[in-house]
Amino acid sequence: MNTENDYIEVYGARVHNLKNIDLKIPRNKLVVFTGLSGSGKSSLAFDTIYAEGQRRYVETLSSYARTFLGSLERPDVDKINGLSPVISIEQKTVSKNPRSTVGTITEVYDFLRLLYARAATAYSFNTGEEMVKYSDTQILDLILSTYKDKKIALLAPVVKGRKGLYKDLIDQIRKLGFLRVRVDGKIREVTERISLDRYKIHDIEIVIDRIEVKEEARDRIYESLKTALKHGKDSLMVMDMGTEEVKFLSRKLMCPTSGISYNEPAPNLFSFNSPYGACSKCDGIGEILEADIKKIIPDDSKSIKSGAIAPLGEFKSSYIFKIIDSILLGHKLKPTVAVEEIPENVLNKILFGTEESIKVETSPGIFDYVNDFEGVVNFVIRQSQESPSAQIQRWANSFMNYKVCPTCKGSRLKQESLYFKFNNKNIFELSSLEIEKLANWFEGIEVNLDAKTKAIAAPVLKEIRARLSFLNNVGLHYLNLNRSAKTLSGGEAQRIRLATQIGSELTGVLYILDEPSIGLHQRDNTKLIGALKNLRDIGNSVIVVEHDKEMMEESDFIVDIGPGAGIHGGKILDAASPKELMESDSITTAYLKNTKEISVPAERRNGSGKTLSLFNATGHNLKDVTLHIPLNTFTCVTGVSGSGKSSLINQTLYPALSSYFYNSVGKPLPHKKIVGLDLIDKVIEINQSPIGRTPRSNPATYTDVFTDIRNLFAMLPEAKIRGFTPGRFSFNVKGGRCEMCQGAGIKTIEMNFLPNVHVECESCRGKRYNKETLMVRFKGKSIGDVLNMTISAAVEFFEGLAHIKQKLVTLNDIGLGYIKLGQPSTTLSGGEAQRIKLATELSKRQTGNTFYILDEPTTGLHFEDISLLLQMLNKLVEAGNTVVVIEHNLDVIKCADYIIDIGPEGGEGGGTIVCEGTPEVVQHNKQSHTARYLKKELKHAVHK
Repeated sequence: MNTENDYIEVYGARVHNLKNIDLKIPRNKLVVFTGLSGSGKSSLAFDTIYAEGQRRYVETLSSYARTFLGSLERPDVDKINGLSPVISIEQKTVSKNPRSTVGTITEVYDFLRLLYARAATAYSFNTGEEMVKYSDTQILDLILSTYKDKKIALLAPVVKGRKGLYKDLIDQIRKLGFLRVRVDGKIREVTERISLDRYKIHDIEIVIDRIEVKEEARDRIYESLKTALKHGKDSLMVMDMGTEEVKFLSRKLMCPTSGISYNEPAPNLFSFNSPYGACSKCDGIGEILEADIKKIIPDDSKSIKSGAIAPLGEFKSSYIFKIIDSILLGHKLKPTVAVEEIPENVLNKILFGTEESIKVETSPGIFDYVNDFEGVVNFVIRQSQESPSAQIQRWANSFMNYKVCPTCKGSRLKQESLYFKFNNKNIFELSSLEIEKLANWFEGIEVNLDAKTKAIAAPVLKEIRARLSFLNNVGLHYLNLNRSAKTLSGGEAQRIRLATQIGSELTGVLYILDEPSIGLHQRDNTKLIGALKNLRDIGNSVIVVEHDKEMMEESDFIVDIGPGAGIHGGKILDAASPKELMESDSITTAYLKNTKEISVPAERRNGSGKTLSLFNATGHNLKDVTLHIPLNTFTCVTGVSGSGKSSLINQTLYPALSSYFYNSVGKPLPHKKIVGLDLIDKVIEINQSPIGRTPRSNPATYTDVFTDIRNLFAMLPEAKIRGFTPGRFSFNVKGGRCEMCQGAGIKTIEMNFLPNVHVECESCRGKRYNKETLMVRFKGKSIGDVLNMTISAAVEFFEGLAHIKQKLVTLNDIGLGYIKLGQPSTTLSGGEAQRIKLATELSKRQTGNTFYILDEPTTGLHFEDISLLLQMLNKLVEAGNTVVVIEHNLDVIKCADYIIDIGPEGGEGGGTIVCEGTPEVVQHNKQSHTARYLKKELKHAVHK
């Protein structure tokens, strides 16, 4: 058999730290790349295999298309055989666009829109009646049966609920040969003098015919109704001449009582990204910005003169202050009066404006009159909406809050879109259901549908069910289709993209995933593994960069990369099936065989005996939760995916603490109060956001060790002779840096439709500095050489310089010795960025009483790295601080002093504290999913 059909063969891979490796990866298998953090897994999977696949794809495009894309540089590899089309699914949030939702990304919402356009029933938003439409013959039969032997008038509606004189319209009706019109419910001759009030709302209908309904008048009625439909734009009215009751009939969807009509529904009527369906108030966002008076006047005990109105600041000789002074003086108030003492009607004039004429003294003895003062609030709103300056818009937005749109109530859609219902639910109601409940709702729904609707809906329902099933299978059952993409975690976003790919049912593709188990509870991990196996079974190759033990055990093939990180890694330690791998002696294998494991502490800390308490949290799915965190402990917050951990800690507790200590603008989710704020001195969140968004930011600058290094170089004899100051050794200012790349060391080439490509600067060869600066050397190394050192090498290099070494040792101890001091922040993973932040905190002088919050710090970490991380976290606690970690990793959970488990389920089924206490206490709880897995872990745990 041809090996090219059975294997992906990599020869001579040297990207980043890879040591000229050769590797054969079986095709159509689930393959796991594992190894220490920084060992080279991502370099092999993404920067070699995926990069080559992407390059080959670009080469298949026409030369015309490639002129727009440019050419992609070939990764540093001799050759790759057997490479299929490659799709990369990384840990990047799908979109920051507020218009992007779970429903739009997965295409489920697109099928829902089609379902509603073709199979939904329309109802009147005025009366709630079912909308009806008729053919011309149906209208005729209805008139003949309903009004038999009665005298009726057939009317053509031409004006409905509009203001105006309509003199020209009535003249035109007369010229068309019609004798009568019905104006505001009264029939009048067109020859009369009809004068209407311009400013009142009017209804006008042409009286097409007045006739007694009999079978022999069928032809006349038919011709008259066709004339009425022509002038009434497909609608007509039938008036019983005896009772004057009116019934609406139409070729379009129409309410038979009120006459409100809808256009024939199309899918874009249900799209909040289309002007046909979007709410006109919020443009389909579901939220609007509204001025927050508490932000505009944060302290009403101050006077306006002393800066009570935040957008204006303290008093200055400006025109707006002169207007405000005039308003106050006009009501016999001084500018020094506290805002809380200003009468409401006067304060409203200052904040919301007035049309009264205000006499303003612009200079001594010279007065001006202002007749349309807009007020401070309206000024801020106008700047937010109309200012061409993004900076001014941000300034204005800082005094505003997002609130649910009052028109659409957050549905994003216009009113009539919500009055189309399928099985008695509108599209917003379905999109608001959790995916698991939505899937259940669609199961067996055909029994409620008539034959025609069932036939129309069948193919659409099949697609919807399949996609909802895929979302359930990757552990996203707790999300809903309305969930904004920007609120998703990296793991959730990746699993959504995975579900979308499964739904596309491609075959012969190579999928590469980066830790899809992030943010996933052990209970849901089995579903994810099943989804990946399904992707494999339909004829695809799946490569997963992963540290999860269960994923490795269930895979077909494992590639273990190491032995160390950075320059100490980049080699293939083993490449075999899980069973064969157990015979090797790598660090990974030792943890898989349990010959090496993270030990449980012999004793749990009791802490200081004091607690920080958050009362009555009700944000998102939280059900009036009261949280007690023991201080001076290592506390783990656990629970299944979507149970409410992030809502409670990241979106309620942290913003509330941050607002208290730093007066930050982030608004916490609803809660009653926090008790124990006086027991801590500050709060620090160590998350996985980048340490910088440009290649100029790096570990040396973030930890501030680079300031000490620059000062050291400036003190060298060679620097003093040349007159160099510490600023000379900065790559961010002119003087010592290379001006070709402006100190970046790389040049950025824009790739239009593809991500930007960074290439080494040809002038300084990546050194960042000019020749003169690089001539100053310490121990034979220039400042450029120092930035190119790994952290572990720098620890040895700066031996004897305690103030520099201290910061570097902390980075090295936390497992980041392989990273270079000047490594651009854009190349660091989320886990690496988080550990740099943690090391920076550890290197500072500890005051104790600091409250640390970390969200899944084990992301991207090997078992050995988790052991190092736990040592660092315990150091923080031993220094008198409190560490709160949101985590799914059992190695971390079993080592915690205290566990707070939230759930029991995700979404609506969560939002309560299921149990809390030490791991030994929590493991016995019958309602907790975490407890079930923790009990197994503690049973085999080694105590240190």
